[in-house]
Amino acid sequence: MDSDLQADGVCRCDACAEHYELVACKSAGMSVQRIMQPLVYLTIGICIGAFYFSDNVLPAANLRMSALLYDVRNQKPALYIKPGVFYNGIEGYVIKVGRKDKDNQTIHNVMIYDHTENRGNTKLILADKGSMVMSDDDRYLILTLFNGKSYEERRKPKGADTKPLMRTEFQKEIIRFDLSAFKLTRTNEKLFKDNYQMLNLKQLSISSDSIEKKITDSRLFYQKYNRKYYEAQKTVSDSSTGFTNENFILNFPLERQGAILTGALNSARTSKNIASDAANDISVRLKSLYKHRIEWNRKFTLSFAIFILFLIGAPLGSIIRKGGLGMPLVISVIFFLTYHVISITGEKMAREGVVDVYKGMWLSSVVLLPLGVFLMYKATTDSALFDKDAYTRIINRLIPKKFSKKR
Repeated sequence: MDSDLQADGVCRCDACAEHYELVACKSAGMSVQRIMQPLVYLTIGICIGAFYFSDNVLPAANLRMSALLYDVRNQKPALYIKPGVFYNGIEGYVIKVGRKDKDNQTIHNVMIYDHTENRGNTKLILADKGSMVMSDDDRYLILTLFNGKSYEERRKPKGADTKPLMRTEFQKEIIRFDLSAFKLTRTNEKLFKDNYQMLNLKQLSISSDSIEKKITDSRLFYQKYNRKYYEAQKTVSDSSTGFTNENFILNFPLERQGAILTGALNSARTSKNIASDAANDISVRLKSLYKHRIEWNRKFTLSFAIFILFLIGAPLGSIIRKGGLGMPLVISVIFFLTYHVISITGEKMAREGVVDVYKGMWLSSVVLLPLGVFLMYKATTDSALFDKDAYTRIINRLIPKKFSKKR
């Protein structure tokens, strides 16, 4: 160990470099701020890059992914004809083969129902053997049948009592099935461009303002309708002055009472339906507004989270005073999970309208930012926050000496 000491009194042996690298740097006169300065610059650069990515690259990627996912979901299953099972994946045909050879092309005991004329099971093809191959452009399935028979029930002629049945035999017959329906077709991506996950900050702001204006218009319309309905009811009430309030309907002639009750019932139903439709419309638009505002805030919170987690993770190596990835990694994961749980909880509350969107989205940052500043302060002051020996010394001071002697 003595041979590793240099003229400046700093130990530069491999063991110290591996397990006490920060101690070695500090003994050389470097402060924690200076050691972490390059990491601070790197973290700020990553934050800026993450913000640019979430505002420009991620919306475009989400747009392409959503369009592709929609096409894949609406894509027909792949062509795969199993032996002994009726296959109806090709439009207009139902195919069944008894067995396949190992080459996966030669088939036996072939049965084909032709439904291309939409007349039911009126045409049947049977063959002892055949082969199926794809065309060079993969657009057609070419089915070559050998030693077969074809049965077709013709349309019933006018005035005839029965339908004629046509039976033919063949030594070889070739059938081409169009497989263009199996080709993946791409949907126009513009159909998905209004989704909140496909918008950048500027577009989210414009879309949020538009949704908020529609909500205001819906509320004003409902209030205006209620005001008109109230004024109409007040007019009816004023015009009925002189009538007794008890059994009000009895004040009108008997032949008009039914019409009055029916009109009142229809008016009440109309008001209820209008109120229900307005409430549902406002509720749907509010949820959409919350989603837009959440996405707008997310572009900032995700970038800021990088800096917060740096403030938490960077000082741990100095405070724990132990090299490697053991304890620092475990504690960092705990803090990360804590941030993630608080973030998900805040976002859910914002999505449901329990709290304001900005409060829910920035909740995790507000909770963990002071913790990160506290850890950074402890690191700069050489605190032994996670040193078990320090806590052992404190406990020993608190325990009475007489009790410790008895033990």
